[in-house]
Amino acid sequence: MIAAVGYAAILTALVASIVTFVQGVRRSRGSDVSVLAPATVMFAASVAAFVALEIGILTHDFSIAYVADNTATLTPLLFLFAAGWAALEGSIVLWGLMLGLFVWLVARSRSGADGLGALAVGIMGLVAVFWFGLMATIANPFAVCTEIAGGICSATSWFPLVETVAPAEGLGPNPLLQNHILMAVHPPMLYVGYVGMTVPFGFAIAALLRSDTGKAWLDRTHRWLLVSWTFLTIGIMLGGWWSYEVLGWGGYWAWDPVENAALLPWLAATAFLHSAIVQRRRGMLQAWNFMLVITAFSLTILGTFLTRSGVIASVHSFTQSAIGPAILIFLLVVVLGSLTVFVLKASTVAQSPRLDSLLSREGFILANNLLLTVFTFAVLFGTMYPLIVEAVSGDQVSVGRSFFDRAAVPLALLLLLMMAAGSIAPWRVATPTVLWQRLRWPTAIGFLVGAVTVVLGVDSVGVVLTLVLAAIVVAAIVQRFGETVVRRPEGVLSAMAKVVRNDAGYWGGQIAHIGVAMVAVSLATTSGLAVRDTVTLERGASEVVDGYCITYDQPFERVEEHRTVTGVRVLVSDESCSSVHAVLEPSINSYPGVSQPIGTPDVWTTWTTDVYIGIAGGSTSELGLNVYLFPYQWMLWIGGLVIALGGGVAMMRKPSRRRETSESGIHVDEVADA
Repeated sequence: MIAAVGYAAILTALVASIVTFVQGVRRSRGSDVSVLAPATVMFAASVAAFVALEIGILTHDFSIAYVADNTATLTPLLFLFAAGWAALEGSIVLWGLMLGLFVWLVARSRSGADGLGALAVGIMGLVAVFWFGLMATIANPFAVCTEIAGGICSATSWFPLVETVAPAEGLGPNPLLQNHILMAVHPPMLYVGYVGMTVPFGFAIAALLRSDTGKAWLDRTHRWLLVSWTFLTIGIMLGGWWSYEVLGWGGYWAWDPVENAALLPWLAATAFLHSAIVQRRRGMLQAWNFMLVITAFSLTILGTFLTRSGVIASVHSFTQSAIGPAILIFLLVVVLGSLTVFVLKASTVAQSPRLDSLLSREGFILANNLLLTVFTFAVLFGTMYPLIVEAVSGDQVSVGRSFFDRAAVPLALLLLLMMAAGSIAPWRVATPTVLWQRLRWPTAIGFLVGAVTVVLGVDSVGVVLTLVLAAIVVAAIVQRFGETVVRRPEGVLSAMAKVVRNDAGYWGGQIAHIGVAMVAVSLATTSGLAVRDTVTLERGASEVVDGYCITYDQPFERVEEHRTVTGVRVLVSDESCSSVHAVLEPSINSYPGVSQPIGTPDVWTTWTTDVYIGIAGGSTSELGLNVYLFPYQWMLWIGGLVIALGGGVAMMRKPSRRRETSESGIHVDEVADA
């Protein structure tokens, strides 16, 4: 019964998405029809499908193949609920729910009321046709078991009203997906980021089709893009945190193809957030902005393909299925269709004012866009090259971490430099005198930070240079903010709040820049100054690793509801081994029906260092431990949250039809300088 209700909801959403597309096109041509009604039906049906799947999971309805293959009666409630999106078909149901929500929200807003908005909603409906069509056919989450062999579903049917059978017990989730709470949070954050890119894509294509080359589509997509970008930021950061806390290799970013798949649309969206400022302020980069939106949306589809096709071996990817080719075909249709529309309308979007001077705010933003584009291409090339070579020749090649690091590090440093100068540079023309006046004290502070770092014994050029540039970025922002606050007549706190509120787009961007500087510092210190060691200890023995005394106290074992945890107590003390600072419990977790146990590290975080310990091997009498020390690791997680906070503050920007200059030196109707 649950399967029948869920599948009927998917079919309803599919029909509603088709009607939404048709009504959007008709409304854009002047017909008096509603796009809100079919969009509402689509959203309601997507909610019904998701709820039906969760009910099937929570009630252990193992007659549904997805439930039998991905859950078990012993699965804890949190991970049981998260199983709704932890595997292939369920993740697409959540995708459809998010897309239905975005389509409905746009349709019911004023942005979706006129011809441009209605056509944008129609295009989003056309995108929804693919996803709900996928669910109705080859990615049916409500396929039912018709035969059982060896206690598992061996045959299924897409038709939910056939006679079904149910295993006595489900197989349970992938152990990695029930080993940490972040796996219940990380995927939905990414999905909001991915799916949210559909909104600016819909408006961009609608504007091109209507030859509407003004900034109206930018205005209408501003907050939607910020929502998508902010959630994508959070999703990427939570994914890094999950990798750090669970996988046990002592890192948070391995340039894994699926990690890169999330980074690519983020880079493109970041470039668009910046270049949109120039179009809104100077009427420049119109064609470039259309291309960036098309690229960002296409990269979300590429990321979906990499995750769900099985063409890569990754801890993140789902098993291979017919869904991969379908998504690849959809990606080709999106890219070729969008580029065709762009080329046909190129003459209407190519005209724009010329750049007065490279030494100006728009010049720095243009340089920022160039660097982000090169960054995106480098990551895309390194990710796709092995897949293309294997597809063409059958040879297996790999692009290692060294390639990505060599490409990313200099580009990241140049981006920090552009960030420091671009935020405070005047529009049109910035003389060297004005730039030096605004950067004089921040530069002095940056070099002072670098000198102190060298005196403290840091001999890594990359770390010192990153700290210098990050300090300049933060100091320039703080100086600019302080100068703006002191000009106001209110008290300090009131003036600070009013400055941010009056120019939320600009200052939200500056908050995000501070977060980027924090992330850059953490990336530099945790890679350039990390200490990695493996020690072998007998029970009760100790060894000092870079000032920390590591003592093997005792083994332990505990049986939890869904797993057996076998681990050791490790004492972390000062160098003399006399004062215990922390007790860590790295473990190896075993799950019923899974032969491969999952190693799980434990971490003690201080203001200066993360002490990260995992089990390397051995026995209870003589144990090998991986001991890693990561300086200022916390700045990565906090910096990511600060970036997301900047996006949230920028969403508070109030649109204004007046073109008056705000206290921060930009116009109050500009998009967030994120």
